[in-house]
Amino acid sequence: MSPIVGIAFGNTTSSIAYVNPKNDVDVIANPDGERTIPSVLSYVGEDEYHGGQALQQIVRNPKNTIVNFRDFLGLSYSECDLSKCTTGAPVVEIGGKAGFVVTRADGRQEQLTVDEVVSRHLNQLKRAAEDYIGQELSETVISVPTNFTDAQKDALRACAKKIGLNIIQLINEPSAALLAHTEAFPFKDDCNVVVADFGGVRSDAAVIAIRNGIFTLLATSHDSKLGGDSLDAELVEFYAKDFEKKTKSNPRTNAKSMAKLRANAELTKKTLSNVTTATISIDSLADGFDYHTSINRLRYELVANKVLSKFAQFIEGVIAKAELDPLDINGVVLCGGSSFTPKLSSNLEYLLPESVAILGPQSKEASNNPNELLACGAALQAQLLSNYDADELAQALEPVVINTQHIKKAIGLVDAEGNFVPVLLPETSFPVKKNLTLKNAKGDFLVGVYEGDHHIKETVAEPAAKEADDDESDWSDEDDEPEILREKLYTLGTKLMELGVKGAQGLEISFNLNGAGALRVTARDLKTGQIVKGDL
Repeated sequence: MSPIVGIAFGNTTSSIAYVNPKNDVDVIANPDGERTIPSVLSYVGEDEYHGGQALQQIVRNPKNTIVNFRDFLGLSYSECDLSKCTTGAPVVEIGGKAGFVVTRADGRQEQLTVDEVVSRHLNQLKRAAEDYIGQELSETVISVPTNFTDAQKDALRACAKKIGLNIIQLINEPSAALLAHTEAFPFKDDCNVVVADFGGVRSDAAVIAIRNGIFTLLATSHDSKLGGDSLDAELVEFYAKDFEKKTKSNPRTNAKSMAKLRANAELTKKTLSNVTTATISIDSLADGFDYHTSINRLRYELVANKVLSKFAQFIEGVIAKAELDPLDINGVVLCGGSSFTPKLSSNLEYLLPESVAILGPQSKEASNNPNELLACGAALQAQLLSNYDADELAQALEPVVINTQHIKKAIGLVDAEGNFVPVLLPETSFPVKKNLTLKNAKGDFLVGVYEGDHHIKETVAEPAAKEADDDESDWSDEDDEPEILREKLYTLGTKLMELGVKGAQGLEISFNLNGAGALRVTARDLKTGQIVKGDL
């Protein structure tokens, strides 16, 4: 049986991965050695170029180069945002849907529907995977955004089927990213995680509550105007102003000049993700003038500060949409090419509490390249599905109606000091069962079960005392901003029930919340096995 590959199909780039016989995840490179493959097709005469080779055509052959086409799939022409394709082949209406016009040999114009473009792109990915694995592929798992409509999903399945590729499952991108991160950041404990995908032309984020290994999507957010191209635009404008100041020539009036600046801005952005200084050199940028300049990371961060701040605000917004506080978040998983920018991670470190693990390119705990997370997660899901036979697979993937409700308040006990101890955390989906063992509980007990109300306590940290120093005699701390410490605290809320236990020799307390939302709490004596129950 041939392996099932995982595919991350993005507007800007795509990736392919599969789990090899050694149970390691391999991210597959195309014939040009690209593991992060640009989602671009370009036509020169009768030749079709794909990936990086096609992307190189965007400067000298833009009208025959198709870019940013994924989100058009399954939509009517009027629903498509055409602003992302202004640098490439013109978008036209074909049968009420988006399509592209390219010029082939002898000046012959060819119209391609977006479905045909997607099929050709997927076929190139399929061929690269088959060359690597050495087997013909027939099945795949593909990751898609959480706001992909049913019509878009159906259209994607049809495009894949056209090239002999059966999509056995479409997995949402946040889940794929979490699956790929389970080794580096094992979500064994109950926690809330933000998955943020900052791509080339759009940003997506989701807040996921993980309770007993179950993922519950609490909130999602999407911004089609915020992406890596927003950073590129700031750099392009910076370069254009600098060039105009030096030469008195305006490159904005020439489409080819702007294409050169965009290509070099993207290269600058990638370079400054790894080193502190980047240099660009462009022959004959405009009016015969060459352009040569350097920019350091600090200057870049100042130039792009407005956009970088929007990325942080985007994450802050999705947390608020989930009706959570930053203190409720345990981790942030960053994916997408724009997350390579170091300032993005440092902004999040400032925004979120120190206890929050930010898994990005600069994190030692991150297990994968952010551009490869989605493909790896899809490949892991594909391996899981490959263990089923045809009947089991059909049954496992059959749509079912499940109860995805989750509790809004914590449920727990009162300790000896009268403090609330949460057992079932907020956002826990039910049905659920959780046990708590108290080996040292001996004697008579009245077990109180309560809902817990939480609030955020803010305190001003006292500044550390400094020793007098003659060199610092002219400095004053009077204008220093005081540090505000935020802490999440629980208080007793509504009493749900009380259980009376006599002569206990250790207790096991079980919380069982069924699908209808009915709560049963059971206290069992560890020595005698005597059971006391309470229902709500």
